[in-house]
Amino acid sequence: MRKSVEFASRTPVLSATLAATLVLSVVVFPALPIGGEMLDVKMGYTYAEAVAAIESYGERGRQVYAWSSLTLDALLPFVFVSFLAGLVYRFRPTERYWTLACLPLAAGVLDLCENIQVVLMLAGFPDVSAGQVAVASWLTLSKWYAFLVCLLLAATLAAIAAGRRVRDGLRDRAA
Repeated sequence: MRKSVEFASRTPVLSATLAATLVLSVVVFPALPIGGEMLDVKMGYTYAEAVAAIESYGERGRQVYAWSSLTLDALLPFVFVSFLAGLVYRFRPTERYWTLACLPLAAGVLDLCENIQVVLMLAGFPDVSAGQVAVASWLTLSKWYAFLVCLLLAATLAAIAAGRRVRDGLRDRAA
């Protein structure tokens, strides 16, 4: 695992994973012809909201959504987790904190579990249970919170590293 996050912390890899994350999030997913807003982007949803959304997609929209959840939306957590893990590893305060870079993996696992649950609901429609929706909604909300925590961790570590660099530069100048 350490070799992977060390690799992900390299500037070209960080640049590539950020670019891939942005392209998928801003260009690809909004352009998918599913006929409505993806459940993945909501901050949770009720049974009625989920059933209404799934119904609004239509048969073709549900097929496209399921396909994208199993392919493109399986790629998105991989690149975003790599980006966040690389940032955390790169800006860790000391060597012993390298394991913090493993935290984004939990967010990625939640995202992949959410994708599976959404695909099961799409494939089973109209036989979608309230329990399925509750699990999917919980996974969606948990995914967003986990990614937010990891993003805040990466930003905080980057700010601390920048502050140390400025402080060390001022100290070197004064000496």
